[in-house]
Parts: sequence; C-alpha cells; structure tokens
Amino acid sequence: MIRVLTPSQMRDADQSAFETIGESALMQNAGNRVAAAALRYAGDGTIVAFAGPGNNGGDAFAACAAIRRSFAPRPCVIYANEERKISAARRDAESAAAAAGVERHPLPQSESDAASALHEAGLALDGLFGTSSRLPIGDPYRAIIRALNAADVPTLAIDIPSGIDALTGGVDEIVVRARATVTLAALKPGVLLDPARSSVGDLILAEIGITDAQLVAQVQGYATMDTDELLSLLPKRAPSADKRAAGAPFIIAGSQQFPGAAVLCARAAARAGAGYVTVATSSKAAPTLRAHLVEQVVTEIADHAQVEDAIEGLLDTAKHCSAVGIGPGLGLDGRTGEIVCGFLAKTELPFVADASALFHFAKHLDLLKTPRAVITPHAGEFARLSGRGTLRDEDRVSRLRDFVERTQCTTLLKGRTTLVYDGTTLHLNLSGTSALATAGTGDVLTGIIATLLSQGLAPVDAARAGAYWHGLAAQHCAKTRTRGVMAGDLPDAFADALSAAPESADLWLVFKA
Repeated sequence: MIRVLTPSQMRDADQSAFETIGESALMQNAGNRVAAAALRYAGDGTIVAFAGPGNNGGDAFAACAAIRRSFAPRPCVIYANEERKISAARRDAESAAAAAGVERHPLPQSESDAASALHEAGLALDGLFGTSSRLPIGDPYRAIIRALNAADVPTLAIDIPSGIDALTGGVDEIVVRARATVTLAALKPGVLLDPARSSVGDLILAEIGITDAQLVAQVQGYATMDTDELLSLLPKRAPSADKRAAGAPFIIAGSQQFPGAAVLCARAAARAGAGYVTVATSSKAAPTLRAHLVEQVVTEIADHAQVEDAIEGLLDTAKHCSAVGIGPGLGLDGRTGEIVCGFLAKTELPFVADASALFHFAKHLDLLKTPRAVITPHAGEFARLSGRGTLRDEDRVSRLRDFVERTQCTTLLKGRTTLVYDGTTLHLNLSGTSALATAGTGDVLTGIIATLLSQGLAPVDAARAGAYWHGLAAQHCAKTRTRGVMAGDLPDAFADALSAAPESADLWLVFKA
C-alpha cells in the first residue's frame, strides 16, 4: 500500500520523525533523493534552484549540496532570500550547500530576471512552496513561475509544484508545470487529483526516513493501491474448489444494438478468474453472444415475455450464481428498465452496475441504497445520478462524498484518477493510461468487479482492486501495442500485468505524465 497523507497529517508524521532521526537528517535525506531524481532529468548546463521561505526551500538547499557531492557533480546556483526565521535544519542545509560550492543569489524580482537566471540551465528545481502553502501566490513568486513555464528547461518540483493546493488538487492561476515531481515520504491528495495532476509531470515518491509506523499512525482518510496489495486481495483458489466455488458471476448485459458489450464483460469476468460465467441477454442478441462466447453460458431474456416472467427467470438463474454484473450494452427502453429494476429489488446478491443500468437506476436510487452495491459511473453518468449538474474536476471529491453519504452505495467514479468511496476511506486509483479511452473498456471493468464480488470480496475491495487491475492491464497493452489498443485486448493481459517488476524502494515512479 502506498500511503496518502493530507498536509496536516504529513506535518504530524514529520514531527514524529524529528524525534527519532532528527530534522536535519530528514532534510538531508530529502535532498539526497531529490538530487538522485534531478540527475535523471537534467540536461547539459547548470542546475538552477529557487528556494522559498520554508523547509521546502531548505530541501532545495539540501538537494543542491547533494548534487555537488555526487559522483557526477554539476554546477549549481540557488536563488533564495535571506530569511530572518528559519529552522535549524534549513540552516544546516544552507551551510552544507555553501560548503559544497553552491552559488547563492537573491530571488529574482521580475520575470525577466528569472528568465536570465535560467538562460544556461539544464534543470530547474522548484523549492518555492511546499504542502503548507496557501493560494493565491504573490509576487515575486508569480514572476518566477511564469519564467519557469516559459523557459525551455525541465522543472523538477520538490514535494509539490508551487501553485497547487496539496489537499484538494486545486490550482492557482499561475502554477508550475513540472516535468517531474519528487513527493517526499507519502503521497499528498493534491498531486493525484485533477486539475493539479496536469502540472505534476512524472510523479516520483521518495523514501526519506519516516518509518511506515509513523505514516500508519495517521488516520487513513485517503489511500491508493500497489501491485503487492492487489495480489494480497485477489482470492486464491482452494485445491478442492469446483467451478462455481471459484466464482460464478451472473452478467446481465447486451442488446441487439450492443451485443459486443456483453461479450467484453463476460470475457473479462472469465479472465479475472471466474469459474462459471453466465450471461443473460435479449433473444435478439443471444446468437451473436453464442458465436463469440465458447466457455460462458448464454441464457435469453425472451423479447415478448411478460416483465414479471422475465424477472422471475433472472431470479431463477441467479440462484446458481454468487454476484451480478449488470448494465453493459442493455437497451434503454422502458421494458428493459422495468426488468432490471425489478430484478435488483428482489435479488440479495452483491452486484456491480454500469452503463445502461445507471440510466435506468437514476430514477430509482433506492435500489442502490444497499451495502451490496457497486456503481461505476463516468462523469456524465454521475452528474445524472447525483442530480447536481455537470461535474467539474475540482468538485469530484466533494460531490462523490456527498453522493455516497446520501446513498450509502460504494461508488467508483471514473477519471484519470479514478475515485472509489464507500463512506470511509477515499481510494485514489493511479494505474491506467489514455489507451483506456476507447469503447468497451468500461464493460471490461464491470466484468472484473463482478468476478471479484463473486469470489467474496467486499464491494469496496472489489471496486478498488478491479480499477487497479484494469489500469495495469491497459499499461501492459500500451507497452506491447503502441497504437490501437482495444478493449478486447485487456482481458488477455490480466495475468501478465501482475508480473511487473517492482520499483526501487527509495525512488518509486508512481506514474508518468
């Protein structure tokens, strides 16, 4: 598990570490990690750092000192004003930088002065503001940020890019657009959320000496997953398991117009490890499904059956299943809505609802007010379900919290950073790639979650594990096929995506820009 701490929690964890290894040692460790990252991104030329008034500026001094002490020392210049009140750790970092031969000059007071400072730079370090900064930012910092963004020089941000709210992901009118960000000790929500994420660049998590126990001591309001945690969550088949005990999801999906959605969902359910997948679809779609699904059982919802008879037929089939995935490719007509709503009102199985099912449930939110439910809307679907209008990036967290508090329904809100919330911890999913921006990938996600529910995972665990695994598979596909990844490629990548090599413990690439 990767720790995600709010700014106030990070200050508490820092304070705890000060008492064990000392503030100066912690800042030196931070400087060493930033220096190691800087040498990955630096081009030819001087490394130019801009240090603000606090300990984030102290980390910039420590990084410059470490670069000068490295096996490949580079010329370093740091721009910082003389501050009357600084911590002992920053004072030590400033002394170390001076002893290592780092040039020091006052902060530029204009954009043109800052641009001149960057004229022969191979890398810029943004150490202006850390997680405690308040927006908006004033001058001369705004002028420096404008110069950083205008220069043809990569910027490495220390902890967070200046101009970002480390808690909410909100951004100032002027914000550093970093090539990469080295965030220290734990992730902060703001660097993971839009609109701020667009300014983060590559996100690197650096271990600086704060122990896991000191991080765990903070209340877990936010969390994100790594592959080790996913593997620990995925159910293991017992040696004596039969096919239904291995997971028996019931997929209610597809229509004459959209049979492929049901095919994708059913194949994903099988590749996620289900032992017995049953699909119910309209009679007109069934022949197409049977032509593409060999290992899965396809049953029909008779097109002319009475609504109550169709519901009873689904309930009878569901007796042999352990979870439901409902929605991909279903018709939007009133009769289909009556059938799926009537079925959910009577079944006691855990279920995941997506796509067309969310259209039908928007007027029947009472069906979702159960701890057995997972829904997986994108922004447009969520706007309709929540009844609060268009969803802006900066409102995603607050709107999601409000919706779940009203419905008690585990909700997976799709996006570049997918959010999963059940009323306790807000899970931020960081796997994935723009390769997922293609038709049918949501149907694949529904199939994964349906299988995980059928194997006994709690709804929130099925949702967050499904989102992470889905993203890993997309990343794997994007590596092997640089263009033209299709939703149908994902299920066959599920197994291979789990074998990715772990990152270094000291510098962990959380995501690439």
